[in-house]
Amino acid sequence: MEGGNDYNDREEIFSKVIRAGKRTYFFDVKSTRGDDLYLTITESKKRFHEDGDSFYEKHKIFLYKEDFDKFNEGFTEALNEIERLKTTDEKYANPTDSTDAENDSISKNSDSW
Repeated sequence: MEGGNDYNDREEIFSKVIRAGKRTYFFDVKSTRGDDLYLTITESKKRFHEDGDSFYEKHKIFLYKEDFDKFNEGFTEALNEIERLKTTDEKYANPTDSTDAENDSISKNSDSW
């Protein structure tokens, strides 16, 4: 490890920053010590303490290679549904849910993660 940067150079493969209004999204492709690739998606939003000092609130998702296909399928399906709903007069009252039975017990609003 020359200059102390060998691990960091190997770990960070690709990074893309998306600024979207008050939020910034980071898409970072990294590698594990075993050279497996994974993706981190980070949402960062500037917030303020009561005293006016600012800080960044961050939420991060780690997506591992064994989940890439399922994640992509679900994400694509959700975006397609958004496009379909935008072009119809249908309201959003009854969203379709095609998750498998093993995921049915997971609450979308769970704070226990």
